[in-house]
Amino acid sequence: MAKGILKDVEIPTEISFNIQDYWRVFKLTRKPTREEFKTIAKVAGAGILLIGFIGFILYLLITELPQAI
Repeated sequence: MAKGILKDVEIPTEISFNIQDYWRVFKLTRKPTREEFKTIAKVAGAGILLIGFIGFILYLLITELPQAI
């Protein structure tokens, strides 16, 4: 048994696979409408652009700032 924080946690030796649980969730799903899809695509695109912009700003700070000092 490992010592430390997880010493009292039991780790399952086998993963239970019940197809009925997955089927129940699958039956609740539905195809999104065109408007829902457009909204999801816009939000996902804005998120990608935001992460890219933050990464570009960090890149500039890491590469250009040390050269300016």
